Amino acid sequence: MAASASTKHNDDMSWSEVGQLGLQYGKIPLALLAVEALYWFITQPSDTLAFIQVTEAYIWNEVTQLMFGESASVLSEHSGWMTRIDFYHESFPGQFDSVGLYVSDECAGIHEMIFVSTLVLMTDGVSQRQRFKAVGVMCALVYVLNIVRLVAFYPIAVDGCLDNPNQADCLNNMWEYHNFVYKWGFLIVLLLMWLVWFRYIGASSRTLQASQEKKEQWRIIFRRRWSKLHYGLLITMVLFFVISWMWINANADATNAKEVIDYCEFSELTTGTCIEAQANWDNAIQGAWSFAVLGLVLGTTGIYEIERKDASGEWPERPTKKVEEPTQAIETKSKEKPKGSWRSRSNSSEEE
Repeated sequence: MAASASTKHNDDMSWSEVGQLGLQYGKIPLALLAVEALYWFITQPSDTLAFIQVTEAYIWNEVTQLMFGESASVLSEHSGWMTRIDFYHESFPGQFDSVGLYVSDECAGIHEMIFVSTLVLMTDGVSQRQRFKAVGVMCALVYVLNIVRLVAFYPIAVDGCLDNPNQADCLNNMWEYHNFVYKWGFLIVLLLMWLVWFRYIGASSRTLQASQEKKEQWRIIFRRRWSKLHYGLLITMVLFFVISWMWINANADATNAKEVIDYCEFSELTTGTCIEAQANWDNAIQGAWSFAVLGLVLGTTGIYEIERKDASGEWPERPTKKVEEPTQAIETKSKEKPKGSWRSRSNSSEEE
């Protein structure tokens, strides 16, 4: 009974081991939250990714004209950049039978690229070379899929307006398609891409995985040993994030500038007031971005550490708590005085 109880005790996981396991698998959602915050600060100023937006708008317009005719779309300027696409069809509502769209920084596909890249780079058990190759391939696929998504707007809009011509609600199918893809469609596609890749990598032989593992001389892991400095870095990161948030949302000048920018974009105005508001908003974003980046760097330094192989080419073993034998009880038992008095013990020995 004692042996079985001891075996059962050794098989149970301690709370520290459960915490280490949770941190190991919880690093992916934590990394995704970090890059979401990073992307949010990047895209707060308008047209942050202007070069990519212009490129995608040009390809979108060229492919649309190639598939549906040169009169189907026209590329024009929006907020100083060639990112606006106007669709034309006789069934579209309005005086000019047109629908105007533009490629914003949030529609450039960079968000999706960052998301799937984080999933791949944070996947354990895969060599660094394979991870970087997968990131390149998946980002290229996301770019192509985003162009396909944009090109699909025109036929969906035409199909809806042919059934209900010259009515504003004939474009509802296009907007519903846009909202679904933007909120859920791309997310589902990205997760499927990652799962297919993960399944393919998992199907490799154990020998190949072992050989790939030996080629890696370093890896980034969650910190195993914590000190007051590391906890201080985490607290500083949270503090800087709060400051960056307040820099935008609790700053009256920034919030007023944002309201003016939204009105100017809705009304398609380019007045001096709109330009000044844009400059004030960009300055607020730059200040918030500085605090956020500095906090992210400090927090990453505190959470992660770089682990290297030892001289024999093996990864360091994780510190585990050893189950010590109850030696103290044995020593106490050995030092225990025998029962009975000395005189009675001496008599009994003489009698023997």
